[in-house]
Amino acid sequence: MTWSTREIADLAGTTVKTVRYYHQIGLLDEPERGSNGYKRYEVHHLTRLLQIKRLTGLGVPLAQVAEMGTSGEGLAAVFRTVDAELEATVRRLENIRRELAALAQPGASPEVPTGFSGLAQDLRDNDRALLTIYAQLFSDESMEALRGTLAAHPNDELDEAFRDLREDTDEATRQALAERLAPFLVPGATEHGVTLEPRAGTPGQAEAARRAAGHALRALYNPAQIDVLRRAHLLHESGDAVSETP
Repeated sequence: MTWSTREIADLAGTTVKTVRYYHQIGLLDEPERGSNGYKRYEVHHLTRLLQIKRLTGLGVPLAQVAEMGTSGEGLAAVFRTVDAELEATVRRLENIRRELAALAQPGASPEVPTGFSGLAQDLRDNDRALLTIYAQLFSDESMEALRGTLAAHPNDELDEAFRDLREDTDEATRQALAERLAPFLVPGATEHGVTLEPRAGTPGQAEAARRAAGHALRALYNPAQIDVLRRAHLLHESGDAVSETP
């Protein structure tokens, strides 16, 4: 008994186009043709077609299906590689599901990273944008520490003073605000300090992340605010920062 291309495709649960493609890339041998010129597929063609379908269904790329033998360490290595890739995919999907569950909660906002939704109402647009960029550049641990700092509201009045700072603010006001802000910028000065560690794996990538963060700050905040942050960091480094009681 033999089958036509349409018949063998139907038996294997695939399409005529797929069968022809397997012929084209050398995965499936071309069958002999009958006197009428039509292909005549036999049992070994169906067996091979089902094997290919099973392997591709398990996630084995067609290029590797073509290279695979029928047994041995090489075959096992392919399966271990595919399994590792699937494990990574499962972890990614689990993370997506957790984020979707968080976003489905009342009051959740897609405008800020997961975990910051409860704080979104206290943030301005530039704050939200900076958090989104930071979540891409810095480690999960850093973002969790930052979330804890924001949730603690160490000084609402100080936060608002910084956010309302105008570009033409005088030097004395900038310096005074920097002195008040300095203790909250670096760990060790207060219990609310945060260090942002890049999630990058190499020194070059880490430096690129820091440069990107700096560029985002300059784009999202006015020069007076940037100047206050610069002064605050200098004050801390010189040991002149004075801690405020939250």
